[in-house]
Parts: sequence; structure tokens; C-alpha cells
Amino acid sequence: MNVIDGLKAFMYTAQTGSFTDAANRLGISNRLTSKYVAQLEDKIGARLLQRTTRQVGLTPQGEALLARAPALIAELDDLLGCASEDAKGLTGSLRISAPVTFGEMYISEMLGRFSAQHPNLSIDLRLNDSHVDLAAEGFDVAFRIGSPTLNTLKVRKLGTITSVLVAEKQYLQRMGEPRTPNELEHHICIQDTNMREASRWVFTKDNIEHVFHPSKNFTVNNARIAKRWAQNGLGITLCPSFLLQNNQGSDGSALVRLLPDYTMKTLPICAVYLNGKVTPKKVRHLIDFAVQDFDDSKLSACRLEN
Repeated sequence: MNVIDGLKAFMYTAQTGSFTDAANRLGISNRLTSKYVAQLEDKIGARLLQRTTRQVGLTPQGEALLARAPALIAELDDLLGCASEDAKGLTGSLRISAPVTFGEMYISEMLGRFSAQHPNLSIDLRLNDSHVDLAAEGFDVAFRIGSPTLNTLKVRKLGTITSVLVAEKQYLQRMGEPRTPNELEHHICIQDTNMREASRWVFTKDNIEHVFHPSKNFTVNNARIAKRWAQNGLGITLCPSFLLQNNQGSDGSALVRLLPDYTMKTLPICAVYLNGKVTPKKVRHLIDFAVQDFDDSKLSACRLEN
């Protein structure tokens, strides 16, 4: 065992509270993970973990080491990466979190393009609409929609998206097209509950806000399904603009943008990562690539009929 292996085994075990979960992240056996931690404890001369039959906890010495371990590992990884970059390019692994729909539609494709430039780098993408704890769950980067609130994270803005009110043509022929937010009261509304303030749709015109509270005719925690329901003529919904780049349904149905004279709030799309003294080179390269890739893809645009 070298010190880096021992530190990583200790850090992941402490973060997850489990040798098994730590072993899964490291790609080694449970037994070897436990052995690495024990060897690190022998080298330091202090017990770092309290082991019971049900859980693993930290000793005071372990708490002190865990506070510094992520930064130490990042700095060592960056140092070793610099030494081998000319020969091998970026190496190691990147653990990445992203929202489900945005991750499926864009982040997964972007990572494929990034990986093509760095074939020796291992990519681990986890899709989750909840905000993960980067330090506790061992993530290098998280892509998020909306402004991050934690001061412990560094933030790099990739761009912005907005929500667009849409409905299918035949639905509008049947129910009529709303001309103001108040007229939405007479329509069937589809709510994507993953949206912030899903039950409060805010429209702005001439610097005046108009708030509409949609009835719960249809609710779902997935933007892609909300869009599909609208394409099937079930009602009106708010869609994030990146979801509307491919507007036409499989049956030829097309969504129409509603209330084009009103604007809706834009939200930033950000890459967030831990606020340490050293940002690993692989993280810097990924974020720089994502900034350029997002700009090239023009994800904030959408194609709709008015």
C-alpha cells in the first residue's frame, strides 16, 4: 500500500460510512479497502475509524484527517497528473453528477466528446435530480440548473436556460389559445414538479409580473414526460428551452409557443466543484471543455412555431 491508496480508502470509507461502498468507488475488494485503512492507521500510529458490526465512525484523529484528506488527495493527483500528462494525457477517474433529463440529453453526449479527447480518463456519471453532497459522496463535479447556494463550492457558469410555455396545435384548436396568463385558468395544465416553484408560473411583460397558479391536472417529476404529454394534446406545460430543440413528436405533432409577448425567468446552468486550494487538472479540463461545448451547442435556443 502507498499513502495515496490508504488516504483514498480512508476518505471514501469515512464519507460513506461503509467499507463496501468505499471499495465500490475504488474498484477494489472490501477486504483490500479495510487492509489499506488498517495499514494507514499503523503508519500514522493512531486509530482513525471506530468499527462496529453495523457502521463505521470517525475517531477525533480521523475527523482531523478527513478535514484535510480531500485537498491532499486532489493536490497529489494534480501533481502526478502533471508529471504524466505529456506521456499519457489525463488519467484517473472523474465522478460527475447531473440532473436526470439534462444529463440524458446533453451531459452524457458532452462527456462522450470529452472522453474522445482523453481516452485514458475513466468517466462515472450519476444522474439525480437531487443536489448531491460533493464531499460526502465523492463527486468531482456537479452540473446544476439554478444558482448554487453553498459557499463551500466553486461555480463556473456555462450559460442560461429559460422556461417556455407550450401546447400542441390540435389541443389549441380544441380549447382555444390563451392570450394572457389569466386565461390559463380555462386550460389543462401539466406541472413538472422538478422545476423550482412548479406551482407558481411567473410571466413578465412591461416590467410587470403576472403570477399564475396552475391546477394539478397532471403532475410528473420529469420534464421529458411533461413535454410528451403536451405533444399528445393533454394540456399546456412549461418546458426548459434545451428540451425544445427537437420539437416534433413521433406522430408529427408539433408544439406551439404560447404568450410570446411575455418573458419568463432565466436560470443559470453551472458546473460546481469543491472549494479547495488546488483544483485537479482533470476537473479544470472538463469544465473548460463544457463551457466551450455549451456555447457551440447553443442549448439555450429552441425551435417553436409562434
